[in-house]
Amino acid sequence: MTITMPTTTVEGIQLTVTPFRPDAVIGTMGLPTLLQLVPSPRGEEDKRALKYASGAVRRHAEVRGLVQRMLKTSQKGRNVSSYASYIAAGIGGGHGAAWSTPPITLWLDGQPGAVSEELIAGSGIRTITVLPGAPVVAIDGETQVAAWHELFDNPERFGTTYEKLSSVRLPFELYFGLSVEDARQIFYDRNVEGVPVAKNLAMSMDQRDIGTQLAHRVAATVKVEHDGKIIPFGKLVQSRKRQLTKADPEVVTLSALRVLVITALHGRGGLGLSSATVHEGELPEGVSAEQAERELVPLLSQLIGQLFPHFEARDAVSAPAVLAGLGIAAHQATSWASGGTRLNTEELLRLVEPVRFEREARYWDGVAASANAAGTLNFGGGAKDSGGRVADALLGPDTDYGRKVRGW
Repeated sequence: MTITMPTTTVEGIQLTVTPFRPDAVIGTMGLPTLLQLVPSPRGEEDKRALKYASGAVRRHAEVRGLVQRMLKTSQKGRNVSSYASYIAAGIGGGHGAAWSTPPITLWLDGQPGAVSEELIAGSGIRTITVLPGAPVVAIDGETQVAAWHELFDNPERFGTTYEKLSSVRLPFELYFGLSVEDARQIFYDRNVEGVPVAKNLAMSMDQRDIGTQLAHRVAATVKVEHDGKIIPFGKLVQSRKRQLTKADPEVVTLSALRVLVITALHGRGGLGLSSATVHEGELPEGVSAEQAERELVPLLSQLIGQLFPHFEARDAVSAPAVLAGLGIAAHQATSWASGGTRLNTEELLRLVEPVRFEREARYWDGVAASANAAGTLNFGGGAKDSGGRVADALLGPDTDYGRKVRGW
């Protein structure tokens, strides 16, 4: 007696998806499913471990190598643990609602084992089945995949639990039936064709960055008279762009205002942090976030209030290099300033008051900017290049730079 074998049942990992083109679908899956579907990139780069891995894992590593770069030799490899920490904090509620991970882009080398009929007529929603051992590679979002593996391998290290991780659902898009060449092209397009966000603009959007937080506080605190009305200075701060154009109604960018805050916080050491994220744990030694806010907000508010006519006139004061120098000078009026001549608020304002902030070469050429043959200034050097010279000029009125910027 013989038993007839089933011919229509296809076993494998089943995903509920919606197609957005004939060879690509989107959906969500649980974290354990992702980890089963896509092996650890770190594990596949461990030659010793790979030697004893299953044939399916070795085959996957070969396919991955055709469309992905190595973790070990790239910046993304160094980012895995920090990304895992970020994700764990988000899962644990440490970021509130202000956190996100992008959908992971997957490529199935081959076709799904099965595709169902529509689950709801007209919706396009179906299930597809990925056969056991079929190589699925993350062609975009692999750092995130590696971070999820690291989290699941040792959740206690990151302050989370298996129970919390097992309840996570992740958005994904899955391409299938594409050649290796097509998959590599998608990898290129995702990593090169998009216009990256300028780093200091991205910093100005980071609400966990202490510099951004304080810049917002200062901008909201200062009240200025503009067009016959008393308004918060924040209404004149451009937060979406890195540079102002003549048509913009704002008078300074948020990223430039952040430079003022960071240098006031750290002094000259802040020049190296002007394009780096600064969290509360990176405040000067012995300074709490509350103390930094308590001292810097009124100090910088008075400084901006005194200089507002120059901001309104779009003078040199709005240039990041000049704001960096002002911040370094303001640092000398903080209680945590170390080295240099200590100042109080009144002394700082008196030092700054005679400075000629007009955008003219006779004041700023060679200090915060460079002038062409026609005398037109270019402030493109930025805070790191010129902020120190501006600080020297502001703090040393009797120096060559000090006399130059004051027109003496």
